[in-house]
Amino acid sequence: MTNDTRSPVPLQRTVLAAAGLWVVWLALVGSADPVELATGVLVAFAATLMAGANLSQLDAVRLRPALPMHLLHYFVRFGRALLVANLDVARRVATPGPVRINPAVVDIHTDLKSDLGRLWLANSITLTPGTLTVDVEGEMLHVHWIDAPPGLDLKSATRAIAAEFEAVLREIVQ
Repeated sequence: MTNDTRSPVPLQRTVLAAAGLWVVWLALVGSADPVELATGVLVAFAATLMAGANLSQLDAVRLRPALPMHLLHYFVRFGRALLVANLDVARRVATPGPVRINPAVVDIHTDLKSDLGRLWLANSITLTPGTLTVDVEGEMLHVHWIDAPPGLDLKSATRAIAAEFEAVLREIVQ
């Protein structure tokens, strides 16, 4: 007999994770067929239950009625930043001849307190072409930037790279 000291996963966290996975399922399936909807619910809850105590990071999510709107707001901002960054990198690649760039690792300060918030911010930066989060140390993110303006200070780098994402993420996570 083993002594398992892990606390049970709260119902609220389980439902939040399953709902998020179900939305991803719906986006991938692209169908409103009742069988697909039901299968998605079963798969989402099965995956959530298998994750078990690993869902504790979701405690940082601010559960409130406005959460879906904040998530939508984040994805709209992220989509816009993704489009602009992709066009910028594509322009650099398609430009004939040498393109002047100033690659640098810059420090970004974040006010996000939770590990989930910092992870989400770091991934948002990394998924945007032209920037790559190399390390996270406490409230500092070290970001490789394909074309950093010369003489950039901490406040300016934070504003240029992370401020737009962080403002919305503060409404989603602690």
